[in-house]
Amino acid sequence: MRRTRVIQQVWQAIIVVAMTAWWLGHATPLSAAGSATEAVRGTIDEVIRILSDKEMKQPARHQERRKLLETVIWGRFDDREMSKRSLAAQWTKLNETEREEFVRLFQSFLTDAYADKIEGYAGEQVQYLGERLEGPYAEVRTKLMSEKTSYPMDYRLMEKAGDWVVYDIIVDGISLVRNYRGQFERIIHAESYAALVEKLRKKSKDITAPKTRTSTPDSAPPGPS
Repeated sequence: MRRTRVIQQVWQAIIVVAMTAWWLGHATPLSAAGSATEAVRGTIDEVIRILSDKEMKQPARHQERRKLLETVIWGRFDDREMSKRSLAAQWTKLNETEREEFVRLFQSFLTDAYADKIEGYAGEQVQYLGERLEGPYAEVRTKLMSEKTSYPMDYRLMEKAGDWVVYDIIVDGISLVRNYRGQFERIIHAESYAALVEKLRKKSKDITAPKTRTSTPDSAPPGPS
């Protein structure tokens, strides 16, 4: 289905936002105070700079480049807030040590699930549709466009320590956080929270172990199995 394909492309879509920053001809530092839109643009500019660096494209520097990309992206995306919202009611039942472990595992899981797509930019373009503010929260509305299709993509951010951080992305009406919340709730209800953590631990071990990567079928969004 088109919707499930879209949710798998969400991290790749993050890169596409940089096209608008190129057209406007200016960049915004990661820590810049300003609008939520500027915050998104600043991060994407830095991602594009890394991807465009010819030296960093050398096969021998692949892991180094990926690490830099992770640092930039997770400097803007709030992994703890995404983890909290993905676990919903279960989050309140955890102690701080358990929360820290889940945040680490969830970040590792998301990074591996979408890392290849970040490096697979295919020339899509983005149109900014507006920005909506409500107290410390903001939503940056965009439309992602390619030769074959177009669909809306909205960034949801919250103000924290004088900066804007992303806590969710809505792609063609599908929330990244809500998508995983549904998957996690099913595992917790059918088995247990401990079973979910064990699945994420296994995923994390698989990520760090040497492997030959295979493509994920477009028909299903990546998730713990």
